[in-house]
Amino acid sequence: MNSASVSLVGAVSLSFAVSYLAIPYFNRFMHAAGIIGVDIMKKEKKPVADMGGPGVISGFILGVFFFIGLESFTPKGLSGLGYILAALCTVLIITLIGIFDTLTALFKRREGRGEFERYKKIGIPRWLYFLIPIPAAVPLIAVNAGVSKLSLPFFGRVDFGILYPLVLIPLAILCCSNATNFLAGFNGLEAGVGAVMHLSIGVYAFRQGQLNAAMVALCFAFSLLAFLRYNWYPAKVFPGDLNYTIGAVYASVTVIGNMEKFAILCFIPYVIEALLKAVSRFEAESYGILQSDGTVKPRDGKIRGLTHMVMGLGDFNEKQVTLILIGLEIIVCALSFIVIGYI
Repeated sequence: MNSASVSLVGAVSLSFAVSYLAIPYFNRFMHAAGIIGVDIMKKEKKPVADMGGPGVISGFILGVFFFIGLESFTPKGLSGLGYILAALCTVLIITLIGIFDTLTALFKRREGRGEFERYKKIGIPRWLYFLIPIPAAVPLIAVNAGVSKLSLPFFGRVDFGILYPLVLIPLAILCCSNATNFLAGFNGLEAGVGAVMHLSIGVYAFRQGQLNAAMVALCFAFSLLAFLRYNWYPAKVFPGDLNYTIGAVYASVTVIGNMEKFAILCFIPYVIEALLKAVSRFEAESYGILQSDGTVKPRDGKIRGLTHMVMGLGDFNEKQVTLILIGLEIIVCALSFIVIGYI
C-alpha cells in the first residue's frame, strides 16, 4: 500500500470517528439552544435535534485536512490542492445556507389545521429556495475546475468550452443540491442514500486514479455513515441543514474528478424525484401520513415522489420505505459500474 492509500484510509477513518463522537455533543447543544424539531411521522411528538450538519462537516473537514497534511509533505507533494480547497469552500458555503434555512424556519409561525401543516417547517422563501445555492459554485469557477470536454451518456464526448465553468458548474451545484433536498423526510433516508452514492463515486474515482476526488467523496460518505447511527429510526437528530450539502459535495467531486458520466448514472433516482416534484411545481413533500397500524401512506393518496411510489406499493412502515429506497440506490450504483463501460 503506497503513502497516498495510507493517507486516504487515515482520512476516511478520522472523518468517521470524529463525526461519530462529535454528533452526540452537538445534539445536546441543539436541545439546549432550542434548535429542535418534531418528527411528524411518529405518534409521540418528541423533540429532536434539528441540525445534523455541524457534526458531519466537522468530521469531513478534519479528514480532508488530515489527508492534505500528510500528502503535502511527501516527496511527491500534493497536486490539485487548489481544487480540493475550492471544493471545501463550496461545501462550506452550502452548509451555511442549510444552517440559515434551518434557523430561519424556527422563527416562522406554523399555520393550518392539519398536523402536517402545524409541524412542517419552511425557512427560506420558495422563490429563493432553488436559486440560493448558485453562489456556492464561485470557488470552483474561480479555479476553473474540471475540463470542458465531457463524456456524457448516449451523447459521447462534447466540448462545452467556456460554458463549462460559467454555466455548467453553477447548474450542477444548483441542480444537485436541490435534488438531494427533494428526496428527504424519512429517518435515515437522506444520509443512507447519500452515503451509498458517495461511496460509489468515491470507489469509482479511486479506480480511475482520481485520488483527490476519491478522498473528498469517501470522507463525506463515512461522515454520513457515522451520522446515520443517530439519524436512523427513531432519529435522534435530523439532517435538515445537510440536504443541500449532500448534493453540493457530490457535484464538487464530479467536477474535480471529471466523472460526469458515472455521476449522472448514480444520480438517476434523484433525477426521477425532481421530475416527480416538478409535476406539483415543487410544492409536494415526501412525507407520509402515519396510519393506526404503524404504516405510512401518501397524503391524499397522490404520487408526488419516490417515497410516495414506495408507500403506494404496499403497507410499509417508515423504516421499510427508507430501506427500499436505499436498496434502490445500491442497485442503481451497482448497475452504473457495469453500464459505464458500454456508454
